[in-house]
Amino acid sequence: MAKLKTNSGAKKRFTLTGSGKIKRKHAYHSHILTKKTKKQKRNLDHFAILDRADEVRVKEMLVL
Repeated sequence: MAKLKTNSGAKKRFTLTGSGKIKRKHAYHSHILTKKTKKQKRNLDHFAILDRADEVRVKEMLVL
């Protein structure tokens, strides 16, 4: 049987933490930033931990 391939899009968007959780970036921080407040942009800048409901799907895409 052939090896499973990692989803290229998921590979670029998600990273694993040391404890096995999945880190993701916030949306809405790439363009049209002039109308967003400094506080909103600052809060979008941090990484977030992926929700447990989505973990199984993302791990499948990352072939973990």
